[in-house]
Amino acid sequence: MTQTQQGSRSRTFSWSDPGEHSGRLAGRSGLEVLQAMSRGELPPPPVMQLMDIAELTAVEGSVTVRLQPQEFHYNPLGTVHGGMLSTLLDTAAACSVHSTLPAGVAYTSLDLNVKFLRPVTLASGMLTTIGSVLQRGRRTALADARMTDAAGRLVAHATSSCMILEMAR
Repeated sequence: MTQTQQGSRSRTFSWSDPGEHSGRLAGRSGLEVLQAMSRGELPPPPVMQLMDIAELTAVEGSVTVRLQPQEFHYNPLGTVHGGMLSTLLDTAAACSVHSTLPAGVAYTSLDLNVKFLRPVTLASGMLTTIGSVLQRGRRTALADARMTDAAGRLVAHATSSCMILEMAR
């Protein structure tokens, strides 16, 4: 047995084809789409299965995402990789913008500014990331996201600008 085989672990996950569900999104507002995903009426996007996101809840102007840190989120230093944390922050902030959009309107992130405040490990417990819209205009929106650990300590913070787009018909 080689050194890499001794402590190896594996993980399997599956997802549904997002193209198969696009028709079920038509005519729904961003909030309706997010709430339908939260209730299990629509499948979550593949990235949620990839990251093993435990929960996403939405109200107009705010989205909460929860994730239990796992070893497969780790970087070589034994902490959750900053890219994983950034993805959670981006998801909460950008989806909070999505929750304000009417049917037929989409968005994309323009930027994400992240501040990491403390390391995250398995011992951090469930991470709760709450995104909120700070300002929404006709073409852009500004949102932020705050990530706390199970003890309620702030572990990371982000701001994000999003571009608001009309969807192709």
